[in-house]
Amino acid sequence: MSSITRPGDPPGGRRAAAVWGIGVSVYFVAVIFRTSLGVAGLDAADRFQVNASALSTFSILQLMVYAGMQIPVGLLVDRLGTKKVLAIGVVLFTAGQLGFAFSPTYGTALASRALLGCGDAMTFISVLRLGSRWFPARRGPLVAQLAGLAGMAGNLVSTLLLARLLHGIGWTAAFAGSSLAGVVVLVLLLLFLKDHPEGHEPEPFPHRGAAYVRRQISASWREPGTRLGLWVHFTTQFPAMVFLLLWGMPFLVEAQGLTRATAGELLTLVVLSNMAVGLVYGQVVARHHEARLPLALGTVGATALLWATTLAYPGDHAPMWLLITLCTVLGACGPASMLGFDFARPANPPERQGTASGITNMGGFVASMTTLFAVGVLLDATGDDYRIAFSSVFVLQALGVSQILRLRSRAARREKERLVASRVSSVHVPA
Repeated sequence: MSSITRPGDPPGGRRAAAVWGIGVSVYFVAVIFRTSLGVAGLDAADRFQVNASALSTFSILQLMVYAGMQIPVGLLVDRLGTKKVLAIGVVLFTAGQLGFAFSPTYGTALASRALLGCGDAMTFISVLRLGSRWFPARRGPLVAQLAGLAGMAGNLVSTLLLARLLHGIGWTAAFAGSSLAGVVVLVLLLLFLKDHPEGHEPEPFPHRGAAYVRRQISASWREPGTRLGLWVHFTTQFPAMVFLLLWGMPFLVEAQGLTRATAGELLTLVVLSNMAVGLVYGQVVARHHEARLPLALGTVGATALLWATTLAYPGDHAPMWLLITLCTVLGACGPASMLGFDFARPANPPERQGTASGITNMGGFVASMTTLFAVGVLLDATGDDYRIAFSSVFVLQALGVSQILRLRSRAARREKERLVASRVSSVHVPA
């Protein structure tokens, strides 16, 4: 039944892939900028003369802005469309990256990362909306995973290319040079991107005031599928996000005694694993929708097991085989977090997709922000004891799993009711 095209579905095809690809390229560049601090964390500490807590503030502020913008961005996408929101986002995150390149002080660098986070926040929700406007609903899980895959490709570029540029041509040249990518994608989207194919315009909404905003948010939040999507995203995304965004390099170098080159290779392994697992998860969920929750919970369980084994390993350093296994499993966190959108998407009609996606996307970034802060504070409080600091991961995982288990039955029941209603209405659609 999943292969049947629903009435009113967009056609997909090559043109859809081309237009969607432009949106994805914007997200690709945004992730390069977002994760650039992950390879520059130790350099940033030296450049601005800050400790672990102050260093973590860079990423915390960036994610705080990102998470706080998700619902407003969802509303903006539903109201203004993808092209306008993406264009604003590109201008903001490019200005943030350029400002970070020339920041002379810790305060100005913080402001630049906040600006970058604001622009970054406008990309992923827009790309999800673009995919839903150009591709049939049955392609939703795979399209979302492919978007996530493009994001991890951006992370890979940051890990490999930007790290080399940073140590080759220096801080200012590396960050300023990378900001040119933002100019390129801005030109592409202004020239070629369209919100939707002809004949698939969204229905107009005559009233767009405060009442509309409240109605969009409350209606999305009332759906158990939206809340389940948020908690799936919350529980699955943050272990890898924290590792890649800031603390992975210091953990591998300072706690595990690896060289920067070897640590960089392990960070690259996380990204490559993410890309491989994303393709698998997307195909599995597209064919077996009921696999969403087992995949999500299985990823959480495997991540917790590997972190516990690594942190509890006797001796000063964990063996390389264990670190490789940990990084490989962390690669599944990103694809698992994308499953959250597969719970929120069928729970909401097209006119609420942006708002529902924004609510869902808040989950993982709130968890990442909380963990980034906790790790930094615990490192300073314990004299850089990474075992204690990274144990904070388990607290948030336990909270998230408890909420997933609480909501899963209600969400499944509501989704089944919607599916039955959709099938009944499709029977009465004229040929």
